[in-house]
Amino acid sequence: MDDENLRLLRIGYFISAGLTLVVSVFALLYTFLFSFVFMQIAKTPGTPAPPEFVGRLIGVFGVCLFLLLIGIAVLKVLTGQRLKERRSRTFCLVIAGFTCLSIPYGTFLGVCTFLVLLRPSVQRSFK
Repeated sequence: MDDENLRLLRIGYFISAGLTLVVSVFALLYTFLFSFVFMQIAKTPGTPAPPEFVGRLIGVFGVCLFLLLIGIAVLKVLTGQRLKERRSRTFCLVIAGFTCLSIPYGTFLGVCTFLVLLRPSVQRSFK
């Protein structure tokens, strides 16, 4: 039973990592779009527009968000691998806590991870 639960959690983390990657690509595309639009509006003469640095600020914020999402996806993949290898239980629990922040799917995955990894039989298998 524990083996099956850990396998399902591993699959869940890989799916969650894939979804995070897709969201990060869309965030990057929207960043480029809005950055381009704001920079073009600022260059248009005769129209009241925000300063040109607003477009750059949006670009920097979007790229930072993209990198953060990529990092989160990598951590989720590492969690899936560590669940398979049955090592770094504390790492898996920490990432499960962060995963709980992405509502609703991440919350479900994180809570299930806590329920499985806190069982005494699973704790013994991680040692």
